Amino acid sequence: MTGPDTSFVGGLILIVALVGTNALIGRLDRIPRFHNLFGAPPSVIIKDGKFVSGAMQREGVTQEECEMAIREHGVKDLKEVQLGVLEPDGTISIVPTSDAARRSRRRVRFLHRG
Repeated sequence: MTGPDTSFVGGLILIVALVGTNALIGRLDRIPRFHNLFGAPPSVIIKDGKFVSGAMQREGVTQEECEMAIREHGVKDLKEVQLGVLEPDGTISIVPTSDAARRSRRRVRFLHRG
């Protein structure tokens, strides 16, 4: 746990330290400069019906994962996608070229950022 100290009080001190650190990081994350330092910007992975392979490799997203997100958004073919964006929270947003796509009820989430 904390080295040779396996006492109950040592465990409580460790728990308080971890919870306090987590609370501090949570508060610091509300500051825009701090948030931008550790938060990843959105990344375009599909543009005009074509995969952007460089961005996909950098973000660790496969074509199969993109195709799954396309289907989840109710789009039938890659050619019907105007824009596909990997969001900072790991979801893939799909902007179809037509109004025919239905709205998805499920969110597709990938957390491959490296």
